[in-house]
Amino acid sequence: MSKPNFLSKLTGSFSTPADGNPTVAMVEAAYKAANLNIRYINTEVFPDGLQDAVNGARAMNWLGFNLSAPHKVSVIPMLDGLGESASIMGAVNCVVNRDGKLIGENTDGKGFLTAFSEVLSPEGKTICIFGAGGAARAIAVELALVKAKKIIVVNRNIERGEDLVDTIRTRTSATAEFIQWTPKFSIPAEVDAIVNATTIGMEQFEGKELDIDFNSIRSGMVVSDVIVNPPNTHLLQQAAKRGAVTIDGVGMLVYQGIIGIKYWTGLDSDQTVMRNALEEIA
Repeated sequence: MSKPNFLSKLTGSFSTPADGNPTVAMVEAAYKAANLNIRYINTEVFPDGLQDAVNGARAMNWLGFNLSAPHKVSVIPMLDGLGESASIMGAVNCVVNRDGKLIGENTDGKGFLTAFSEVLSPEGKTICIFGAGGAARAIAVELALVKAKKIIVVNRNIERGEDLVDTIRTRTSATAEFIQWTPKFSIPAEVDAIVNATTIGMEQFEGKELDIDFNSIRSGMVVSDVIVNPPNTHLLQQAAKRGAVTIDGVGMLVYQGIIGIKYWTGLDSDQTVMRNALEEIA
């Protein structure tokens, strides 16, 4: 009988609350399929305990960890450096241990970009993003960095929307425009693709319908939603009826996991295994 190996490496997430995180099953399935002696654990960390949690991960030589809101910004002073896109957007959702240095990255936008680019190359395209929160910022920055022509930010809060547009204009080569979100918003004719980066349509929240004029969605337009549960949101259903090409949020989440694992281990993961793990718990 072989001796047990106690030298397993740790990765995980610092989230609040800690329950209901689908990433756990997805990443654990990827590790198991690759026969890696690594675990991914979800831990409940409140804001006043974040510094201690980061110190603990550093002391225990974790390969890295993910962060959920509200930790994505407050963790930055606790780290040793930032990747390019994380620095631009001012938010970190993935920390990587690189030779003892904790470096903040952001896989939110990168995961989206990988899934999106399988359907449409962003280069030279005009893309309309609904929302100006963390997901919207990550997606907008990544699209801008791969030479999207123009980012249109549609948001009800003027200050947040204009702040995101200013970030794109000053930190990337893309042009950007803010439009305040009004009832039954009509998608501008110049738009090649739209992205719902809000929580509207998520199963646990009221308000399943994005407040837009669905008839302004054109046949052939690419329509993407970051929501995972349910995967086929009301927006995607309406878009499909009008001949649009749709992208659900599951692919984005899978690619976030793949990118995170690549950061931590240097290895590529099995996309099918990870997607199946998500679908089993959906």
